[in-house]
Amino acid sequence: MLNLSFSEDQELFRQMVREFAQTELAPGYLERAKREEAPREEFRKMAELGLTGINIPEEYGGQGADYVTIGIAIEEIARADINCSYPIAVGGLGGGAFLKHGTPEQRETWLPKITRGETLLGLALTEPGCGSDAAAMKTTALREGDGYVLNGEKSSISFVNCATDFFLFAKTDPKAGARGVSCFLVPMDAPGLTTSIFHDMGCKPIGRGALALKEVHIPASSLMGQEGRGFHLVMEEFDYTKVLIGLMCLGTAQAALEDAIAYAKERKAFGKPIARFEGVSFLIAEHATRMEAARLLCYQALWLRDQGKPHTKEASMCKWWVPKISAEAIHDALLIHGHLGYSDEYPLEQRWRDVLAFQIADGTAQIQKIIISREILGREYLPY
Repeated sequence: MLNLSFSEDQELFRQMVREFAQTELAPGYLERAKREEAPREEFRKMAELGLTGINIPEEYGGQGADYVTIGIAIEEIARADINCSYPIAVGGLGGGAFLKHGTPEQRETWLPKITRGETLLGLALTEPGCGSDAAAMKTTALREGDGYVLNGEKSSISFVNCATDFFLFAKTDPKAGARGVSCFLVPMDAPGLTTSIFHDMGCKPIGRGALALKEVHIPASSLMGQEGRGFHLVMEEFDYTKVLIGLMCLGTAQAALEDAIAYAKERKAFGKPIARFEGVSFLIAEHATRMEAARLLCYQALWLRDQGKPHTKEASMCKWWVPKISAEAIHDALLIHGHLGYSDEYPLEQRWRDVLAFQIADGTAQIQKIIISREILGREYLPY
């Protein structure tokens, strides 16, 4: 039997997260969004509420929730502040990576720290000369004694302003292409690692920047999983974070659309509320339709993951389409507000700039369409 409803526990959880987000996060969103500072106090509050370890088993201090429940948390936090939702998404990726690929010692060390909010993990994959093309990666991790030596550069990395550690990807076998990529845990304060911050048009608190690694020595215990399996590790978890990014954008767009609906009911032109004009009401109807379809797609993908079923195609659909329609909804919500929407004293233009980042981050629309085509048509029909 088809059931498209959330459980009673999930609805109660949604209400709890919504009340927290609207009380603790929403009022300061616009002020925080203009600063290149991590929302440390807000992150601490989310950790106290258990939101930093939602998918981590209770034995490590987490909630052991399913993926649909994590999606609920992400959507509700993003309705208040998209920049506060991203650490939860990346933390979920980290928790999943440790559970599937970490050693018992790594799980015992790191998972409790994630749930308590003591550790914020960044993901260092992209380089100046490669993003989705992992085979072009230049950063190396070569064996030396009882450890590895890292050399190279990472670019467009989130949380450079606040991460305690990074999942860093480097080639342990430079001649093996993507099969030579391995994953390592690298502390932010490792000798030889330097950082720089980019000055972006949106998502400033996320702290996008670059890492430079010069003769960075790390112990062999820093290896996550097996040598040469790093690309597999990150692609496996990306199927999860792609969906959460969709819900981040959708939650932000939902807040903008709700603002536009409220404004359209109050603002009068020619003696009547502008909501009565079809130029406004049809626009709202169109975006509401697309957003409802996007929400169903996102939760279907998370449900498939909970069931242990393939969801690569659905995850890529979420990643290319939902940020796009979310940005379009925010854009039109801004126009409905007229000259007020153009002001940076209102959150609409800030929401638009924040959401725009996720049409680029973690895989462009073009890469997602290649993945979808591969899943539908077969690998033999790829253009390369």
